[in-house]
Amino acid sequence: METMPHILVVDDDRDIRDLLARFLERQRFRVTAARDGREARRAFLNGHYQLVVLDLMLPGESGLDLARWLRTETKVPIIMLTALGEEPDRIIGLELGADDYVTKPFNPRELVARIRAVLRRVGEGEERGREQPARLYTFAGWVLETARRRLVDPQGVDVALTGGEYDLLVALLDRPNRVLTRDMLLDLLRGRQAGPFDRAIDVAISRLRRKLEDDGRNAQLIKTVRGGGYVLAASVERT
Repeated sequence: METMPHILVVDDDRDIRDLLARFLERQRFRVTAARDGREARRAFLNGHYQLVVLDLMLPGESGLDLARWLRTETKVPIIMLTALGEEPDRIIGLELGADDYVTKPFNPRELVARIRAVLRRVGEGEERGREQPARLYTFAGWVLETARRRLVDPQGVDVALTGGEYDLLVALLDRPNRVLTRDMLLDLLRGRQAGPFDRAIDVAISRLRRKLEDDGRNAQLIKTVRGGGYVLAASVERT
């Protein structure tokens, strides 16, 4: 029997929490709801979740602070709920590693579609990881070990990657010195159902670039091709 995915919904609006809980349960999801960061932390530590739906505007601890904490604890996918005027916070949330966002007011069917799309992408990534043999990428002094999804910098220090950053880096490493357009990256990473996340591909590249260039030695490791896309400008050895 297939296990129902367990979703944590965090929103201070009781009407929205109740609406989402009822609707998601009818769509064969298991739901736990929390009204603020304190309840969400407690619920998260006491349960096992496949995805978190997180409102950015929470009383007390903000949704961004909660997203930052979640990313230190887990790689569970996060879908943010944001208001129309919260674009700067939305970009920060994506930089923290959120997987998608839905703007309020929203149709619950759209949110369900995005939840299923994110869960499908996560599942497909795990399946690909099981099907493919472990690989070791070496590039510009860096090492990526796919068996443990571990990135090590030239000084031998581990650098944490979110699931999206890891997938993006593998896509670039598999195609070094080749221009990848935004559409190609969307196909490789998110599929054609990416929706609003396609506007965040530049944010994802920027986030990964900052991590790879933090030591100041690799300022041109990921290059932007004007009107074209992005290219990993490095020799890559695979073992």
